[in-house]
Amino acid sequence: MCVVLLVAFWDVVWPYLVGGLVLGGAAAGGWWLWRTDRLLRGGDRRWRREEAVRAGHRTLAEVDTMTGTEFEDFVVDLCRRDGCTEARRVGGSHDNGADVRGVLPDGRSMVIQCKRYTPRSRIPSREVRDLLGAKAHFKADVAIFVATTYFSGPAERFATENDILAVHRDHLGLWNNGASLLSLAAVNGLGQGDRRHRARWKRTYD
Repeated sequence: MCVVLLVAFWDVVWPYLVGGLVLGGAAAGGWWLWRTDRLLRGGDRRWRREEAVRAGHRTLAEVDTMTGTEFEDFVVDLCRRDGCTEARRVGGSHDNGADVRGVLPDGRSMVIQCKRYTPRSRIPSREVRDLLGAKAHFKADVAIFVATTYFSGPAERFATENDILAVHRDHLGLWNNGASLLSLAAVNGLGQGDRRHRARWKRTYD
């Protein structure tokens, strides 16, 4: 019946059909161009971010301006740069003390707690203890605490006594500039700058 009506009134309806097809084609083409542009822009942003991580072009001052989520993504990118697999951000309101999980290049599973605090802050020992609980919860082989500041004395001692890799601000700078994550284990717990370094640090942030 529809076909018969279409044939009978073809002279009347054909301009509308053609117009509809043209508009539909234009809309589909516009959507495809918009989608392609988004994908290309997103890919370009990811590429630039990964290149910046690989080259160590992000300064610690830039890291200080990141949100907590951006800092976690930054740590994930550094892990991937160093050959870690399955590195992903898992932080959230129910993260069970873990912000990043993955597998180290040597095959050991890892759990990472990330803290983007102001440089004048100190990581208290209770937060390092929470990471030890996360390590047990996720049955991870290695626990890593990455901070944009320094650890309190008790926190650093607790970390080294419990085989937690405490990546403080100085070590984060080394990691960002190309040192591998595994290489930081060799300097874990060996202090957080000498007296002159701490004096310069205080003048900068006090």
